[in-house]
Amino acid sequence: MRYLPLTEADRRDMIAAIGAGSVDDLFRDVPQSARLPGPLTELPPHQGELEVERALGAMAAKNVPAGSVPFFCGAGAYRHHVPATVDYLIQRGEFLTSYTPYQPEVTQGTLQYLFEFQTQVALLTGMEVANASMYDGSTACAEAIMMANRVTRRSRAVISGGLHPQYRDVCRTHADFTGFTLDEAVPCPDGVEDLAGRIDGETSCVVVQNPSVFGHVHDLSALAEACHAKGALLVVVVTEAVSLGLLTPPGEMGADIVVCEGQSIGNALNFGGPYVGLFATREKFIRQMPGRLCGQTVDAEGKRGYVLTLSTREQHIRREKATSNICTNSGLCALAFTIHLSLLGEAGFTKLARINHAKAVTLAQKLAKVPGVAVLNDSFFNEITIRLPKPAELVIDLLAKRNILGGVPVSRIYANRPAFADLALVAATETNTEADIDALCAGLSEVL
Repeated sequence: MRYLPLTEADRRDMIAAIGAGSVDDLFRDVPQSARLPGPLTELPPHQGELEVERALGAMAAKNVPAGSVPFFCGAGAYRHHVPATVDYLIQRGEFLTSYTPYQPEVTQGTLQYLFEFQTQVALLTGMEVANASMYDGSTACAEAIMMANRVTRRSRAVISGGLHPQYRDVCRTHADFTGFTLDEAVPCPDGVEDLAGRIDGETSCVVVQNPSVFGHVHDLSALAEACHAKGALLVVVVTEAVSLGLLTPPGEMGADIVVCEGQSIGNALNFGGPYVGLFATREKFIRQMPGRLCGQTVDAEGKRGYVLTLSTREQHIRREKATSNICTNSGLCALAFTIHLSLLGEAGFTKLARINHAKAVTLAQKLAKVPGVAVLNDSFFNEITIRLPKPAELVIDLLAKRNILGGVPVSRIYANRPAFADLALVAATETNTEADIDALCAGLSEVL
């Protein structure tokens, strides 16, 4: 919406229409002590549209766009090339305005693309059924724990030390308000931990990220067996969806619930979203799955059609009976995911994943040759953890001054952990060139 200020005459007419004496009358329930004595002097007075555009443009120009310099940031949000076709299609009016299916009688077009989306997610994760998206990966993770609690009728979740700390925070928030407990393993930059030993008769699930937040890739088959032997479920979290094009799908390793952040496919980097949460599970657990499920059927004339098959959300059922109270499903982001993946196809998606891994291999090999840099990963997809001889936050800031966005200091996502001060997460995708990698290595050689 454009900036449309009101005139004094507009304000007087509005005040008169509601029977108030002044604008101040609208705030009479706010104690005087809580009110500001006058306008905020730090902010400029009202301005015209052109002036506002100039001011905001100048502020935006202080940022360094991800695509304008060598870029190696990851830590749960990744820069990939999104074909122009994706944005063109999702901005068509019939898609852009429908947004999200709140009613069962939603249009056939929306139901169809959500059905296709579900099919793609099930195939990628190696699971039997997927829902019509969640808000994002972190909230999907918390929903997975609550689903496991319902399935097992237990209330204790074991959390891997490799789970992204922001996902942990979301899980803690849900635990505080819904009454389950978390047994959290300590963060493990080396990728070594014993989760099977933490499982007991009260454990509803074990939550593990693959690749982990530190980039390590694991075979989860033995952990799945340990969970099932004690009646617990295995929840696998994937923050880099492109990795599903190369790594063994979680479902094939025995996962019971798989949740992912789908931002990497079809959705550009944003300041916090909107992103799209993927959620898949076994068919036997379908009644406990949160969110919506779109199904395929035939109408009275035998023609193919689509329906909202399962929607135990608070919009469709009593709140206390709902499996999820999240009020959006990021429908447009799910459509972007589906279009991008359809454009790639199975062969193209696998090729994209291989390119990502190859770029990361080159990155790891070259970083290991930089004096003072140690690569901590024996296995990885497109992200690694490096140890530096100086505080990582200082090094990353010095690189930024050289127009190199060199990664994410681990201390920025793990606060109050001095042992992590020298660690940085560095990611490479298909968008990185050989020159980008060389620039990063040269920059590190200069600042270390």
